[in-house]
This record gives sequence, structure tokens and C-alpha cells, in this order.
Amino acid sequence: MKEKIKEQFKQRFGTDCVTYASAGRINLIGEHTDYNGGFVFPGAIDKYIMAAININGTDKVRVYSMDMDAYCEFGLKEEDAPQEQWARYIFGVCRETIKRGGIVKGFDTVFAGNVPLGAGLSSSAALESCFAFALNDMFNDNKIDKFELAKIGQSTEHNYCGVNCGIMDQFASVFGKKDCLMRLDCRSLEHEYFPFHPEGYKLVLLNSKVKHELVDSPYNKRRESCERVAATLGVETLRDASYTMLADVRDKISDEDYRRARYVIGEKQRVLDVCDALERGDYETVGRCMFETHDGLSRDYEVSCEELDYLNDVARECGVTGSRIMGGGFGGCTINLVKDDRYDNFIATAREKFNAKYGHEPEVINVIISDGAHKVED
Repeated sequence: MKEKIKEQFKQRFGTDCVTYASAGRINLIGEHTDYNGGFVFPGAIDKYIMAAININGTDKVRVYSMDMDAYCEFGLKEEDAPQEQWARYIFGVCRETIKRGGIVKGFDTVFAGNVPLGAGLSSSAALESCFAFALNDMFNDNKIDKFELAKIGQSTEHNYCGVNCGIMDQFASVFGKKDCLMRLDCRSLEHEYFPFHPEGYKLVLLNSKVKHELVDSPYNKRRESCERVAATLGVETLRDASYTMLADVRDKISDEDYRRARYVIGEKQRVLDVCDALERGDYETVGRCMFETHDGLSRDYEVSCEELDYLNDVARECGVTGSRIMGGGFGGCTINLVKDDRYDNFIATAREKFNAKYGHEPEVINVIISDGAHKVED
């Protein structure tokens, strides 16, 4: 990919360039915990957005997207915002850097990526992190700290792309470290690395290629349930709740709110249990927690769907170590931890059975935990 991007840059702009990359991400466990003040457990993966960049001596940014075969040119003032949605990600990173006192001048860039779109791997965060890292390196002597780079990406989503996202995706893209997952405390924003190099296992996503259109706003409704229970308990978020506390207010809350809170309290502990298990190299416990998370998301939180439950059932039948829905829900991927000697049978069975039931095969995406944003050395 790097050589193709550099070749395209040379043809289009006629100068040399520097290449940067940032990764998509998975989240092993810790779903719907971010807005409850809990923990998430992401890692950067070996699927990247990559950009060739060179300063052009003007006040204009000239951008070519190889994947879309699309070109855009814009200035660096607020009124220069481009109409094209894809270009707004890059414009937003420029503006958010400038708002923080950073320097951004005109540059030329060609970018492309192999982060699968629509699979919940955060290609947009990878794009933002790639350019935030690059602008910090090229114009600011890397004086902007890494957490601020993640916040630049998050603010780009909020202010220029209309998505009120949390910090996890950009955090994983910026802070990713090869063979490590990261536990991020969504309340304090403290983070810690944990080893993840499961010899004898593979990590594979099965993308259902399904996304259900929903009439109401299920995410907001889940959040409101959690906030109602927290208010009844007298705590700021469910991060500070326990099963015992929840049982004490069982008769004061609805059955639906009770089940939502029960899932969140359990998930908080599962993230910590997985961290402990990884330090022991105990991947069987990791897998058991993944199945428990899927069950909670499906039955108590009710954000799964028939297709994802079916893929999870197939994983159990094939002796997969761990499997769960990954992401917000109602479609997308399952993430699966599979022993090497069961991998081929699992993939073949999942393809055959899913195709027979739903008329198409799931997309198989093998992932390796890798480094986040970085300069690509020649």
C-alpha cells in the first residue's frame, strides 16, 4: 500500500513525501461501559489508513483519496470547510489542531486504507489519528501530547462530522502498541497496557454485513435506563454500583432498567477479570468472559440481533474459545478467539451455515494487535 500511495503522490503532485499511518481497532471486552464511567479494553490492529504528505508552501490543503478516486482542496479557516463529508475529517483535524494553538500550513496528501468499512473497526478514527499525528510531526515538533491527538480526533467527529462519539476509538488508534491491549478508564482517562500475544490462538472477526435500521434511538434509551438506575442508587454512574446495591432497589425500578443495569455491572467486572487472566496467560477465562458479555448484550441489554446471535451459536458449536458481538449492536461483527486447530473448521462451518440461512457469507477479517499512529519508515 505504501508504494502505491507514494507513486500516486509523485504522479499527482510531482514532489517527494513523508508517509504516516494509523490503525483501526477492536475492543476485546467492555461494551456500552464508556458512558457508564467504566472500562474499555481496545487494541490497534494491522489494518491501516496511510497517507503520503508534503508541505506545499501555500495556505491550501490539497487532498486525493485513492479509495474513492476523489480530489478536494480547501483553506484552513473555519469558513473554508469542504462540502465533501470524507474531506471534513481532514479539515476538522486541521481546525482542531489550530484551535489548540498548534501550527498547520498548506500541504498536499494522498491517502488510502485497508480498514474494512462498516465492520465497526473505526476507519474514521484511524483517518483522524493519522492526520493528527502527521500534523504534529510535520508542523509542531511533536509537542502536542498523544492524549490531545486523540481528543483532536474526537472533537473532529463532534464539531465537523456530526457524531457525538466517546474517546475510545481515537485513543486506540493513537496509543496502540504491538502485542498489547489497553485498559482505558473512561472516568479518569488513565490507561494501562496488558500483554496480548495468544500463541496457539487466532483473533478473527466475522462481519455479518447486516445493519438493522431502527425506528427509535436505542443507544439513547439504553443510556437513559442506566442514568435512571444510577439516580435511584444515588451514584454518579453505574461504575459505582454493585449487584447488592441493585438488588436493594429492585422494587423501585422497572424490569427493563434492572436488566440494563445488571449487564453494565457485570461487564465492569468482566473487563477486570480479563485483565487478570491475560497477565496469567489464561485465554480460556478470557473466552468465557467474552461469551458472558455476548449473553448479557443479547438478553439483558438487547442490542444484538438474530444474525449475530446465530454466529455466536455457531462459534459455541465449533468449540471456539470465546465469541461475542463487538460494537454498538444491531448488526456488524462478532469477535472470536479461536484455537489454531479449530480455526479452519469454524470458518468453513460459519460460512456454510450463515450462507444457507441468510443468503450470503460473513466476511472473515483476521486481525493482529499492532502499533497505532506512526511515521512509516522507508
